[in-house]
Amino acid sequence: MQNTYHSSVSLYKQSDKFLAYAQLHFSVFLWGFTAILGELIEMPAVILVWWRVLITVLSLFFLLQYSKTFSTDLKHRKVYFLIGVCIAIHWICFYGSIKYANASIALICMATSSFFTSLIEPVVVSKRFSIKEIVFGLLVLPGMYFVVDSTELAMQKGIWVGLAASFLAALFTSYNKKYIVEGKEMEISYVELLGALAFLTLLMPILIIQTDISLLPSAMDSFYLIILALLCTTLPFVLSMKALNQLSAFSSTLIVNLEPVYGIALAALLLGQHKELDPRFYLGVILILTVVLIFPLVSSRNKQEVDVAK
Repeated sequence: MQNTYHSSVSLYKQSDKFLAYAQLHFSVFLWGFTAILGELIEMPAVILVWWRVLITVLSLFFLLQYSKTFSTDLKHRKVYFLIGVCIAIHWICFYGSIKYANASIALICMATSSFFTSLIEPVVVSKRFSIKEIVFGLLVLPGMYFVVDSTELAMQKGIWVGLAASFLAALFTSYNKKYIVEGKEMEISYVELLGALAFLTLLMPILIIQTDISLLPSAMDSFYLIILALLCTTLPFVLSMKALNQLSAFSSTLIVNLEPVYGIALAALLLGQHKELDPRFYLGVILILTVVLIFPLVSSRNKQEVDVAK
């Protein structure tokens, strides 16, 4: 009887984890379009991110009003607000990388976030460093070398900005893992993006005075921004937060590292970027993605061996 109970609980947990993986993979697929849209939108990175966050915040506000639930405690609201500032800077760096280089380069830079997460997550959530995670994180670096080595000097600024975006992604993912509250993903997303919006709004007057640019998007940019905000931000952001309840920050980051698979394929298909990239770039991509795909298999096998030993 007891064995049947434990078996049922185990199956239930496995079902929850499978759903979490499915939610996160779908989110990553949608995120694969963000770099494409970022390249299509003819606006500076900061203005683009401001509009993206503004539309997303409004959509989450109406969703919360509809659901009539908003009970995240005030103490954590302040933390989520600061995480939102980190997210805003991450997005500025990500779209800055696209503007300085291109969508494919910005996306592959994000694959290094597993290395950053292997170092950041243990410090943030107070757990032991995993040698396995650090080793797999380091294995991404040779692939990154080929990406940098294959890139024209004019685009290398985009790589460094992309790496900064990757570091910030690892940072806010680790903090989200620490402060996530099950069942409150939408509220948390709202507060975080409200923090991002407040930070970006403070930057707007400085940016407008110094560059004399317009905040208003063109008709085509408006269309792309709505898709970017609703389908590629609001929906995947909430789904990924739900998934984070069942997965570690490192496992989540490795799945998110599949974003370049979708993004680079889309960039090649829709933007023809395969024509402007050296074969060494794709060698680096293959090395990075091999590490990303192998890690979950190794982790799963090790876990099964532990379970058998028990």
